[in-house]
Amino acid sequence: MTKHIAFTGSMPALVTPFKSGKVDEQALRALVEWQIENGSTGLVPVGTTGESPTLSHDEHKRVVEIVIDQNKGRVPVIAGAGSNNTIEAIDLAVHAEKAGADAVLVVTPYYNKPTQEGMYQHFKAVNDAIGIPIIIYNIPPRSVVDMSVETMTRLYELKNIAGVKDATANLARVSQQRHAMGPDFIQLSGEDMTALAYMAAGGHGCISVVANVAPRLCAELMEAVQKGDYAGALKVQDRLVPLHDAIFKEPGLAGAKHGLALLGRIEEEVRLPLMPVTPATGKVIREAMVFAGLVNA
Repeated sequence: MTKHIAFTGSMPALVTPFKSGKVDEQALRALVEWQIENGSTGLVPVGTTGESPTLSHDEHKRVVEIVIDQNKGRVPVIAGAGSNNTIEAIDLAVHAEKAGADAVLVVTPYYNKPTQEGMYQHFKAVNDAIGIPIIIYNIPPRSVVDMSVETMTRLYELKNIAGVKDATANLARVSQQRHAMGPDFIQLSGEDMTALAYMAAGGHGCISVVANVAPRLCAELMEAVQKGDYAGALKVQDRLVPLHDAIFKEPGLAGAKHGLALLGRIEEEVRLPLMPVTPATGKVIREAMVFAGLVNA
């Protein structure tokens, strides 16, 4: 299998539904169905939005298994397998491959602040342990470290490194990475608000938080861009802008869970140290959902 399997379009960074403190398997399976029915072209469980920091390893692995089982091969599954402990990242990546994931999403190691060489060796170790594509997750605001284009280019020479989820908020990176690694290097936006601009510069898709709540609109935006219909994409973007803002007024996963609760799809339950959104933010999210046509006024 080539590492350049197509990962394109709108792919939700799936929330992990909870009920009474435990993973709500029924709600998670229903979310998978709803996402596919509404045009999502991939699924990304147990990333940051999936509350991976507060899932046990057993829960993390079980969520991956549930999503893969419910998906039944209909769209690609990119399973979160990140850790700031290389041994743990390898364990999660190996499990994801055995469970049937199409790829893994591996974040740059957070908190311990590795050098560029440390990041290279971390990703190389994961690369050497599995046989499926790896998407680098570069998110300096959370991990503190920023993987350079040069380090990414070195990694792309390895057999499984296939692309990047880019949450640097630096749109110049799309062009720089495209120049360094070519058009086959998969570039996925990790920022909902700038995803349209990211695509215009050569991106392939978006791993989206807002797609949890508005899967059809996010899919339509990506579809329009892929057809070269930027005017059409801009019309969808205009409907989504208030929601992009609203969901991220507090931690995005809490905003997404609030929106999904308003739609009656999950319980609005998060794990400490995160909290459900405040009533003021909830009001803004609901107003944005009305504006986007997702709920009635």
